[in-house]
Amino acid sequence: MIAEPARPGAKKYVLFDVDGTLVDAVDNQRRMWGEWARRHELDPDEVHRVALRTRPVETFAEVAPERDPQQCLAVLHELEDEDVRSGTYAAFDGAAGLLASLPSGSWALVTSNYEHRVRGRFARTGLPVPEVVVDAACVAEGKPSPVPYLLAAARLGAEPEDCLVIEDAPSGVRSGLSAGMTVWGVNAPVAVAGVHRHFESLRDAAGAILAFAHGPDRQGAPAAAE
Repeated sequence: MIAEPARPGAKKYVLFDVDGTLVDAVDNQRRMWGEWARRHELDPDEVHRVALRTRPVETFAEVAPERDPQQCLAVLHELEDEDVRSGTYAAFDGAAGLLASLPSGSWALVTSNYEHRVRGRFARTGLPVPEVVVDAACVAEGKPSPVPYLLAAARLGAEPEDCLVIEDAPSGVRSGLSAGMTVWGVNAPVAVAGVHRHFESLRDAAGAILAFAHGPDRQGAPAAAE
């Protein structure tokens, strides 16, 4: 496990997961997968359980191996796009203020979703969108592979050891750790295995995230208890 931060004096960067970290989309995901399951005459609870730990194509292969994965994906995309237009969801408490306080060019989004959906949700929840967004279309290997976070670092011009990953899910935590980055977990009562620090909420983590991003001159900023 790497130390945090690794290179004192170097510019620091913060890489955020989206769903479950900045945007509360748990109920939306359950509804979408439930409707997808009903359209395919499958058990909604079982499909959602599998979808929580796998990418969509892997979910299809496990719960509906006899069906055309492209057709399955088309239905899911239809449901997700409709959710962006009409679903009810919100940013986690403190997200807007945190993102607005980060130095320009020092942060990115790394999501397993698609950028147009992220932009739609951010527009509705008042969150700013950074210059760098790494989505599912950008990479051949998604989380827990290190590829998404390494690509975000490269696009920011950052070294992995100068990056802080903010995640809520085990696959994202593994992705950040395998990329050689510092990883903090948020929005969970219990720490995900491997995280360097754990915060029960994003708001609890905000002070420490800003201190990391702004460097030594902000080390006095309030940090959440671990």
